[in-house]
Amino acid sequence: MTAFTLHPSIDPLALRAQFAATGIVQIEPFLPASLAKALAADLASRRDWTWIFNNGEKVYDLPRHGSEALTADQEARLRAAIVAQAREAFQFCFESVRVPDAREARDPADTLHAFAEFMCGEDVLGLMRAVTGAHAIGFADAQATIYRPGDFLTAHDDVVPGKQRHAAYVMGLTEGWRAEWGGLLLFHDNCGDVSRGFTPRANALTLFSVPQVHSVSCVTAAAATPRTSITGWLRTSA
Repeated sequence: MTAFTLHPSIDPLALRAQFAATGIVQIEPFLPASLAKALAADLASRRDWTWIFNNGEKVYDLPRHGSEALTADQEARLRAAIVAQAREAFQFCFESVRVPDAREARDPADTLHAFAEFMCGEDVLGLMRAVTGAHAIGFADAQATIYRPGDFLTAHDDVVPGKQRHAAYVMGLTEGWRAEWGGLLLFHDNCGDVSRGFTPRANALTLFSVPQVHSVSCVTAAAATPRTSITGWLRTSA
């Protein structure tokens, strides 16, 4: 089992000041380098990824062995339909490994599950409460994500009734990512312009308040590696 710890250089007071000013802060580095590399390596070796996309309110899950069985023509037609829907409505398309919200269902021998448990530990939750000022935070959920060329997430604000989300996080795990490859975490202002943008830099955790309109730009065909991260929300309870 991987025993995760926070990087000793993290300064909660400095982070709190940044978050109070903009509602967004990057914590970098978030983990000791060896732990971040181990987490990224585990995700790269997994085979339990599911390709997820939506059609309106309905979410479709296609296990990787199923998506790999699609012919090139079948995948092209499916992606064309997904892109067409994105022109008018909220749309997403990427691969995911979800971690159960129920902590008793998590496997301590699974590195991703161990990271999710670490995010629920008092060291991390205490830091998150200190930085955001949201003292009701008591739980963090998690899912791993991979964005490949053509994958994206259109603008939304993360508000879901009943979920009690105070803030969201994105833990970047991609070495050497270039901004022109797309896959950027973008924050939108009231005019529809981009106010801030972040690459999925390895071992950088982006923390932002909810609600806040954001998106992930489409990954281009030039991307030399998948865009890998762990995302989740800081909530009152599971």
